[in-house]
Amino acid sequence: MASRVRELVATRRGKAKIGTPEDVPWLFPGGHPGRPLTDSQIGIRLHKIGIRPKQDRSTALFALATELPAAILARMLGVHIKVAVQWQQASAGDWAAYAADVSRRTSPQHPIHEAGATT
Repeated sequence: MASRVRELVATRRGKAKIGTPEDVPWLFPGGHPGRPLTDSQIGIRLHKIGIRPKQDRSTALFALATELPAAILARMLGVHIKVAVQWQQASAGDWAAYAADVSRRTSPQHPIHEAGATT
């Protein structure tokens, strides 16, 4: 990925060529000097090549919600805990069910040995 980004910066042309890479801090410079492309401009360009950013973002968030407890997800992404819980419920990542399942297991994978007990 890093090599592709360096290639993009080195081969900019048209409006993206305003200034030199040393002068322009933006990966995607906009048509106005010193300004990056807007979110909507990037979205339009991505749609033209078949990438759907909103759909891909939702997919990534739902994948995270199935793998992380809501409290961690909320803190990691900076969202309200209620939002993280909603994502988790929508993605079927029910950590209460997971905890209950773990507590019902009869033979733990890594048994805990009491101090002084012989095995």
